[in-house]
Amino acid sequence: MKIAVISLGCPKNQVDADVYCHALLARGWQTTADLTEADVIVVNTCGFIESAKAESIESILTACAEKQQRDVKVIVTGCLAERYKEELADSIPEVDAVVGMGSNADLVAIVEKAVTGSAQQQCYGPKSDLPLGGSRIISTPGHYAYLKISEGCDNRCFYCAIPGIRGPLRSRPMEDILAEARWMASEGVKEIVVVAQDVTAYGDDFGENRIAALLRELDRVEGIEWIRLLYAYPERITDEFIAAMAESRHIVHYLDMPIQHINDRVLKSMNRKGNRAVIENAVARLRAAMPDITLRTTLLVGYPGETEEEFEELCEFVKTARFERLGCFAFSAEEGTVAERMPDQLPEELRQQRADAIMQLQTGIMAENQAALVGHELTVMCDDYDPEEDLFICRSAADAPDIDAVCYVKSENTLQQGGLYRIRVEEADIYDLYGEPVE
Repeated sequence: MKIAVISLGCPKNQVDADVYCHALLARGWQTTADLTEADVIVVNTCGFIESAKAESIESILTACAEKQQRDVKVIVTGCLAERYKEELADSIPEVDAVVGMGSNADLVAIVEKAVTGSAQQQCYGPKSDLPLGGSRIISTPGHYAYLKISEGCDNRCFYCAIPGIRGPLRSRPMEDILAEARWMASEGVKEIVVVAQDVTAYGDDFGENRIAALLRELDRVEGIEWIRLLYAYPERITDEFIAAMAESRHIVHYLDMPIQHINDRVLKSMNRKGNRAVIENAVARLRAAMPDITLRTTLLVGYPGETEEEFEELCEFVKTARFERLGCFAFSAEEGTVAERMPDQLPEELRQQRADAIMQLQTGIMAENQAALVGHELTVMCDDYDPEEDLFICRSAADAPDIDAVCYVKSENTLQQGGLYRIRVEEADIYDLYGEPVE
């Protein structure tokens, strides 16, 4: 029998799907990308912000539309299923099972129970802790893969629903992580993307922060060319962490460090642990140690009570800090969070206007940065080939897969997926680069 998995949201959610897909394959199931071929459709949902929830509901309804045409089972998993089990079951009765993340380990049995028709619609709540590791498939293109080093979060930012969905911080044992990294290398993975809600908190629940030690061990794994880190918090950027990055052979000089805002009052209102001085200090130390580092950040505007002056302070900071990569979200009042109950909620239109204004500023910065690379040489990794344009799709160390820009390379010789090549940048647009191999 065949199963189709629609996986939405963050890489951490994708890793969860990789684990239970491995278990299904071990039981003799086959996977398919074609919903019309599937006997079971699993929708692995995201429930982080309103737009993600809407996308998840749309995907569930798409799966249920297929069910109207023929006999196919629909199972909903992931963050939205964990957060709104009963509501999903009540509002979309066509769904055969709603599986909270704590029951992911039982997904094979749940799928088989649904297929045999031995039960009506079921909701599966948290009966066990979310597995931190285990055997899995690699659902990304084979040359890069996500490596999850911890689950949950203790930061408790007032706008964020993640701790309520995924629970407190639970770090994986280091040897377990390293064993998975070695397995990835044996499978041909060339780039490991290290993910967690906060990679810089790794080990805090053990009583000792161990992220620098983990990075030094990962750097020794043979066969891995690039190691990339998502996501770091500025107040945890220690000198030891910076040194582990700067002195490594394979950790790329790229760091995703979401700061959310720069105004001290707003940051305190968000329950962020750092302030403007901490953020500026972290940025300065990272750039001093690694002048070629690419810093990506995320901002949140339109937070309850954010004044025009506080927003303007953020705009000026964006202009001066000149992050190489930046994304901006308009505040969304997530159910169950402290921020949802705060006074001085701003109009949705104003929130979106502020987010658009930030992105307009960043677009100009990005365009200038990209244009400055024309004529320079870069090392890129080949991701894919576009036969219609006859161009190889590559990325430099400055670009994370599926998040950042790409470099289109014109080459008479075939570039191998996962291979590293030296290219000269010939052209640039706002986001992407165009180049040719250096002889």
